[in-house]
Amino acid sequence: MMNGLQEWPEPIIRVQSLSESGIPMIPDRYVKPLSDRPIINQPESDDNGGDINIPLIDLTGLSDDKIELSPTTMDRISSACREWGFFQVVNHGVSPGLMDRARETWRSFFHLPMEVKQGYANSPKTYEGYGSRLGIEKGAILDWSDYYYLHYLPLTLKDYNKWPASPDYCREIINEYGKELVKLGGRLMKVLSINLGLKEDHLQNAFGGDNLGACLRVNFYPKCPQPDLTLGLSSHSDPGGLTILLPDHQVPGLQVRKDDRWITVKPTPHAFIVNIGDQVQVLSNANYKSVEHRVIVNSGMERVSLAFFYNPKSDIPIKPVEELVSEEKPALYPPMTFDEYRLFIRLKGPKGKSQVESLKSPRCICD
Repeated sequence: MMNGLQEWPEPIIRVQSLSESGIPMIPDRYVKPLSDRPIINQPESDDNGGDINIPLIDLTGLSDDKIELSPTTMDRISSACREWGFFQVVNHGVSPGLMDRARETWRSFFHLPMEVKQGYANSPKTYEGYGSRLGIEKGAILDWSDYYYLHYLPLTLKDYNKWPASPDYCREIINEYGKELVKLGGRLMKVLSINLGLKEDHLQNAFGGDNLGACLRVNFYPKCPQPDLTLGLSSHSDPGGLTILLPDHQVPGLQVRKDDRWITVKPTPHAFIVNIGDQVQVLSNANYKSVEHRVIVNSGMERVSLAFFYNPKSDIPIKPVEELVSEEKPALYPPMTFDEYRLFIRLKGPKGKSQVESLKSPRCICD
């Protein structure tokens, strides 16, 4: 399946090493075209002068065995999925202590000696391990970040040997964190199903029930001497199902595209940022939106974030749910497995929203 993706096209340079070398200017390989460069510290306010931020939703009343959210909360989640594609959640059932331990354990990993980290160096065959680029296009403009990618589910892909052995208790913390986030993903999927007028287990069953996929990408954004010229992560929508992001609590960086503007998300302490991925957009027949986002970097502070991807089983064809297809709104996407879609993405690297849009059925003319 992954033939042709055996090795990187050029030697890998660790962005953290560039940053720590004290260079005053970033190499040309990281300089984005003018149209893609961020405007750092741009004031963001709504028509009334208030701060703009993605919706913040309190999930008190949502547990593994029952959904006791108020109609107002259900409506706010529905509106966020349709209009923003992003929302923050608090009182989500994952302990603040575990969230902090997970983030700081990974921060410690990225500060280990380079020779230790290099022992986990990845290849484009599976992307698992310690990496510094996405996509295999030779000469591509690169992002200002390093990362660590690992599989949590299915169990056939879960390989502790590909997880860092240090710092101490790293594997145990990753395991506990993954277990809690799989449960949170399942709870959120029920709410998303109900809000589409479906049975609560409909979307989960379309993902393969308990046979879903889950993986973690930990992003490390080192300090950057010229943050106005580059990006930590280029504009993209997430290819999977749902993404549950634990952001750095001290350093904003995530930007979400809304009405042709880039909005910098202001993280709430111990909140997760949830966003709709391309597979849920397809299943919902574009009722829910998988929205473009990117990451800006910082000259004064590094940033660590943990993106947990809750995905369909890789070999099930994903297509719009029949109940959401009608004469007025025909199926917008042909069936495609997540494996097929992921290969399509990995060959190209981050490309805005063009990936999922290019899948739309030729007979459908949609916005």
